[in-house]
Amino acid sequence: MCGIAGIIGKKEYTAPTIQAMVDQIIHRGPDDQGILVEDAFSFGMRRLSIIDIGGGHQPISNEDGTITVVFNGEIYNYKELQPDLEKAGHQFKTHSDTEGLVHLYEQYGTDMLTKLRGMFGFAIFDKNKNTLFIARDYFGIKPIYYRLNEKGQIVSFGSEIKSLLKDSAYTPEVNDEAVFNYLSFQYNPLEETMFKGIFRLPPGHFIHIDLSSGTHIIKKYWQYQFNHTVPAEQLTEKNLATEIAATIKDSVAHHMISDVPVGAFLSGGVDSAIIVTLIQEIRNQQKAGPVSTFTIGFDHVSEHSEARVVADKLGTDHQEILISFDEYFNELPKIAWHFDEPVADPSAVALYFLSREARKKVKVVLSGEGSDELFGGYNIYREPFALAPIAGLPGFIRNGIIKPLTKLPFNFFGKNYLRRALTTLEERYIGNAYIFKPSEQTKIWKGKSGSAAPVRTSLTPFYKQVEGESDSRKMQFIDLHYWLPGDILAKADKMTMAHSLELRVPFLDIEVAKLSEKIPDELKYKAGTTKFILREAFRSILPRETSERKKLGFPTPIKHWLRERPDEVMKLIRENPYIQSKMDMEYINKLAQDHLDQKADHSRKIYILLMLALWYNSFIKKA
Repeated sequence: MCGIAGIIGKKEYTAPTIQAMVDQIIHRGPDDQGILVEDAFSFGMRRLSIIDIGGGHQPISNEDGTITVVFNGEIYNYKELQPDLEKAGHQFKTHSDTEGLVHLYEQYGTDMLTKLRGMFGFAIFDKNKNTLFIARDYFGIKPIYYRLNEKGQIVSFGSEIKSLLKDSAYTPEVNDEAVFNYLSFQYNPLEETMFKGIFRLPPGHFIHIDLSSGTHIIKKYWQYQFNHTVPAEQLTEKNLATEIAATIKDSVAHHMISDVPVGAFLSGGVDSAIIVTLIQEIRNQQKAGPVSTFTIGFDHVSEHSEARVVADKLGTDHQEILISFDEYFNELPKIAWHFDEPVADPSAVALYFLSREARKKVKVVLSGEGSDELFGGYNIYREPFALAPIAGLPGFIRNGIIKPLTKLPFNFFGKNYLRRALTTLEERYIGNAYIFKPSEQTKIWKGKSGSAAPVRTSLTPFYKQVEGESDSRKMQFIDLHYWLPGDILAKADKMTMAHSLELRVPFLDIEVAKLSEKIPDELKYKAGTTKFILREAFRSILPRETSERKKLGFPTPIKHWLRERPDEVMKLIRENPYIQSKMDMEYINKLAQDHLDQKADHSRKIYILLMLALWYNSFIKKA
């Protein structure tokens, strides 16, 4: 696991700049660094040594030095790929997964990507062609950002935005459109980041840059697609449960490949319990002893007891961490800096503290991210079944009888249910988080609305791709392309790497993903639950209370804290220059007062504004 950075231009300028860029991300790789300076560009990396600790120094080149790579991530099938590459005449001088990338590129060019099983963000320099090839993994586990100049040319790239900000030719400027959409999503869902001119490479995409002409192309090489080609008789509960258990165990085994100690995060839910149970099972077979597991709690909420059920059953070396409000609040400015862009998910901060403690014992952790998106784990995915009795009625009843009821000037039990049942999924669902509704955005936002069009229109192409699918599958598809990379994986990467800890996600393995594509809805949401077939696959090896538990994650008591200690939070929001200039302070003050008076729970809205203020203070106010 590492961090990479690159800058395009004459070496007189790029050579000193690249050093500053890699210095800025030393937290991603405190063990080593490497830099390559060429006439037309420079790139470099910081290394967290996990595989081939002594021999995996980067950049790594092929035999004649014409192909060179810098790499962030892990390739879990690198040992399986090596024999065929050696048969084709390629010579390996290290035991690292990184070296396989240069030989794969030599052999297959950009087609190499679909042969990889892993998480990655890398850049390959082809000296003979004078090109750069930059790629991001299937789901976006590892980040890649790039900056465009006024001519639309890529001038820099890297694992974190803060590296790109070390280029003296760039002055950070807020992207209002991204902020406007952040208010709804709690993260920025756009390709252009909160910084004007800086973009994120989407998951499953690569960039090809011609260094001679300065031109580039961005191309999609993979996308998740539901599979309708499997015969129904193969999709029985028993067959799928058996296949799921075997595939996920194989994924966990691949994700345990390491030359340093490996641990795991353990919440009270089923996903992390599956991962930890399989790790310990594999370790027992290897006579390797108990795995180190970690869970976190706060003064008002904790999953310590739920996680302990699994830890005690397996006999893991279990650590429980407890965080106070003071510690949480005092670390928020540092957390905002590590995030690069605001992500107002309170559980992200829990992950930050959990990673800090885990790093004291291990260098790698496995975690359960991605299970909900692949196997149907969010309760909201069951909503279409609940709405079906109304949504399935003839049009004259829905429009002539029920619709007028939803327009009555008073509230009544079930009114919101009727309204949602009459609204198409494309209109009502933008993703897992939906904080400020459109009507609320117009009340809080004072900026130019014309430059801040809601992102809903960008969802249209994704909805069109799954036009014939069930509503639940459509919701999964939207979350796989927005919520998963924008929130779940963003916090997983940034909060763990803040403490030089590598996080691996076995559910987001390409083989697991291929399996999940064919699971029918009736085996995801059976028996009034979510992820039914996943739970069924591991029911025999999990504690009963764990396998039946609803999704929790790592809960945080932000609602209580904002009522107990409102002054520190609201001071940061009220005094922020950007919020003052772009938003209605009277509306914000009313949100805060109503929350304090317990008239409503506005904790998520206040938290969004707090993280925005801290981000602005870290990157723009100081610029």
